[in-house]
Amino acid sequence: MSRSILRRFAALSALLLLPSAAAGQSMSDADLAPLIERVEAGVADRAKLAQVMVDKIFSFSELGQQESETSAYVTGILEENGFTIERGVSGIPAAWFARWGSGRPVISFGSDIDGIPKSNQKPGVAYHDPLIAGAPGHGEGHNSGSAVNVVAALALKEVMEEEGIEGTLILWPGVAEEQLGSKAWYVRDGLFEDVDITLFTHVSSNLSVTYGPANGTGLVSVEFTFAGEAAHGAGAPWRGRSALDAVELMNVGWNFRREHLRPDQRSHYVITDGGDQPNVVPVSASVWYYFREMDYEDIKRNYDIAVKMAEGAALMTDTEMSYRVRGAAWPRHFNKVVAETMYEHIQDVGLPEWTQDDHDFADAVQAQVGTEPRGMPTELSELSEPTGQRRSGGSDDIGDISWTMPTVTLRFPSNVPGLPGHHWSSAMAMATPIAHKGRSQGDGPDGTAAVRSARTGRAGLGVLQRRPDGGAGVHPVHHRERSAAHRSQQDDHGHVPAAPGAVLLRRDPLRDLPRAAGDRVPGTVAAQAGLRGRRQGRGLRREVAGRHRSIRLDRPATEEGGAPGGAPPSWRGE
Repeated sequence: MSRSILRRFAALSALLLLPSAAAGQSMSDADLAPLIERVEAGVADRAKLAQVMVDKIFSFSELGQQESETSAYVTGILEENGFTIERGVSGIPAAWFARWGSGRPVISFGSDIDGIPKSNQKPGVAYHDPLIAGAPGHGEGHNSGSAVNVVAALALKEVMEEEGIEGTLILWPGVAEEQLGSKAWYVRDGLFEDVDITLFTHVSSNLSVTYGPANGTGLVSVEFTFAGEAAHGAGAPWRGRSALDAVELMNVGWNFRREHLRPDQRSHYVITDGGDQPNVVPVSASVWYYFREMDYEDIKRNYDIAVKMAEGAALMTDTEMSYRVRGAAWPRHFNKVVAETMYEHIQDVGLPEWTQDDHDFADAVQAQVGTEPRGMPTELSELSEPTGQRRSGGSDDIGDISWTMPTVTLRFPSNVPGLPGHHWSSAMAMATPIAHKGRSQGDGPDGTAAVRSARTGRAGLGVLQRRPDGGAGVHPVHHRERSAAHRSQQDDHGHVPAAPGAVLLRRDPLRDLPRAAGDRVPGTVAAQAGLRGRRQGRGLRREVAGRHRSIRLDRPATEEGGAPGGAPPSWRGE
């Protein structure tokens, strides 16, 4: 990223923290301007740190739930700068929460850190040339987001310390985002209970932000395991019962059923255990599915269909079947006012000044994957209103967080457009000047957003007042000041009607809000086996759990059960 975007991200973050010096009053733009300039200068001073972070995290290229070196490196930087680190949160060894400051508002910065299997690639080489053949790589570009957040937070922290500004900064990683394996558990375990707003960053090929219901899907990730009976594959196959036959029959059944599912659904699988060798009837076999749909009800419907198919496959092969939830994500829904504020700064920053070398490299990468060469983008993405016609596609467990507090995702231009995604071509630019320029473009809008928030009051409410010039300021709203309009719920455009000319940022829900997780986790007995269902009668249901709606297993897992994703015994139960 270019330095200008990095500075604006930090300044936008800073805007969410002021004015805490004048309780209950908004600071004018004239008051904010010098503070924002100092935050931007702090980002510029850390440009080298940001570049080194992007490249070093690229070199780790760790898969989900294995991001130990990445986490150690990032938390080491934060600890050196006065942050307190809580490691192993939600029982996930690679997960952590870093906290600095005190009081309100509490602003969290998140970004994903995991890589993609077999996407290893030498950076800056415009043809397939892995550093290590078959090794993981950053084929989505998750090596770049941590630098955006860390540099923005450090610049903001420096100004807060100098000015005595009250507020709390939290940084956290999206561990195993590609497996949807962390954020829902963070929410389940209450790690965001005191957080007022989340600014999330993700690599892209343009500089953008959206609000309301996002394109894409939610999902549930499930692994089905079948247990049979071994026998000699040639000498006495009739004495065996093939677990692999059950996996294949389930897959055949699902593939035939696709014709009769909604067009928006996306589902895919890999066989994670197909037996040991051809002359032994497979005694065990497993298949791992992602079931994606546009809303909870349709995700749940497809999940139920799949469980019935697995039960049928077990009946046909006389095998035993169990299953476990490995990950989950709700569809995303982002806040309008924070997005509009961030987009103002995106427009101020603009895209990086790409060189001809940048465009030539992008052309070569695009040609490699069969995309018409068009270089790097030269026009900003638009901030468009939700149309009600969402497009199906991928998922991200930031959706779980987005339903519990005001949240936006800043997408910054550190990669080449027109690539297939989850592919070695998406790693080609991720430790090059394209990645460095795009990463720095993200810090400006992110940091500036944090400056513009006042302390949020005892009830966790803040109203962004619309100024006559169309800008937004923030002032606290205490519980006694709420009107009937304040109690209106967030609509499909990502905002909550408040007083005339204002938009409510609501943190404490006034109805149960959805969150996702296979959140009935047993104790440590055989926890490595994963959350397993019984052969009959198991399913997901939605119920009110406190103030949130959750996906929960119908009955507690049995003694042979364990944690989502086969996590180690340290996974914390309820």
